[in-house]
Amino acid sequence: MAKHSKKSGNLWSTPAAEILRATDETSVADLDCSLTPGFEGTKTDGQALLAERGEVLSALQEKLYANGRSGDLRSILLVLQGMDTAGKGGMVRHVIGMVDPQGVDLASFGVPTQEEKQHHYLWRIRNALPRGGRIGVFDRSHYEDVLVVAVHDLVPRQVWEPRFDEINAFEKELVDGGTHIVKVALFVSPEEQRSRLQERLDRPDKHWKYNPGDVTERGFLPQYRTAYQRVIDRTNTDYAPWHVIQADRKWYARLAVTELLIDALQKLDLDWPKADFDVEVEKQRLADS
Repeated sequence: MAKHSKKSGNLWSTPAAEILRATDETSVADLDCSLTPGFEGTKTDGQALLAERGEVLSALQEKLYANGRSGDLRSILLVLQGMDTAGKGGMVRHVIGMVDPQGVDLASFGVPTQEEKQHHYLWRIRNALPRGGRIGVFDRSHYEDVLVVAVHDLVPRQVWEPRFDEINAFEKELVDGGTHIVKVALFVSPEEQRSRLQERLDRPDKHWKYNPGDVTERGFLPQYRTAYQRVIDRTNTDYAPWHVIQADRKWYARLAVTELLIDALQKLDLDWPKADFDVEVEKQRLADS
């Protein structure tokens, strides 16, 4: 993704896809979740830019969908990981909501159903993969099977430990098949998480979002940081890299994911599919009708 100048109205000093990409030096424990890496504007600037870039995202997504309708099997898969209140749901509403829903395949992965428990943990993931020409969105994902299960000892280590290599192989298979994977880990500070949970308690229109278990999970924050660090260290590959987003500022996180999706779509270098009919003949037929 090319670096934009501030003259163009884009206040990214470094492209999001570059500055947010996880490296060997990425430390989950040391993240300052209030920062806005690479973006030098204000909240107002960020919100204005989100609307502007949303139009770019929508146009690119329409081109992807058009190609899919013409038989192109390529797709985008956005993997959203983060604890409750990290902003996954808001990402779906405010970022994915800017594109045509016809071209979106959305899946949310909670506690496995009884049927899902009867299968390999990747079974339900494979069933939800995006079709050609679509942007697929995973609200939580296959990474739950190396995160939650490890934090809460739901299965022995000798069960979840081999899954890292299995997940890497699975994602390589997807990439080789034409799916561009955008993996995003959203992190909020304990203070911001408390504030967001408090808002859910204070507002009757937010009660439906509140889960008493979220407070219980706050007692496992150190274990989750360790688990996420392990995930990033073990599955941050060249073909499916992780992007780590400090998400205390919702506007920044949404703008960052928008930029990551635009970058992914631009890399597909899509053009409009050619007509499978004679355009001039059809023009004449229409004029004569």
